[in-house]
Amino acid sequence: MNYPTVANPELVGSYDAEAKAGGGYVWDEVLEYRVWWSPDSGAEDLADGNDYYYACTTFEEALEAQARYAGSEEPLALILQREYIDEEVEGQYRHVREQRIAEWPVEFLSRPRRTPQTIPDFLSPDAPPNRLDILRGLAEGPQL
Repeated sequence: MNYPTVANPELVGSYDAEAKAGGGYVWDEVLEYRVWWSPDSGAEDLADGNDYYYACTTFEEALEAQARYAGSEEPLALILQREYIDEEVEGQYRHVREQRIAEWPVEFLSRPRRTPQTIPDFLSPDAPPNRLDILRGLAEGPQL
């Protein structure tokens, strides 16, 4: 799959290392691709025993960086969510209208980018019962 390009290549590497992990179901922009290394997994210790990452502008660059050195993890995407779907309780969804930055498994980017109607359509009483599978790309149905 061709993964999206980053929103602003000049900012790659400037984002905080700490980010939310997964969640939200929808994405707006890819900020950077990251490869994390862990000395506990055999990576060179460059951060006093702490894990560290390399920020990339493309998924392909992240894959190359991952393959180059021991102790690396699968590449992740750092994404911006301008709005997202919260699910604190399984099956109970809430539209959150605030920005957050999260690290996602890159495969999640196969989901469509959020449009102004994605979340309202998902939360609509008329949404199909398999709406979450549709959003995840696991089932056919109307575009959310």
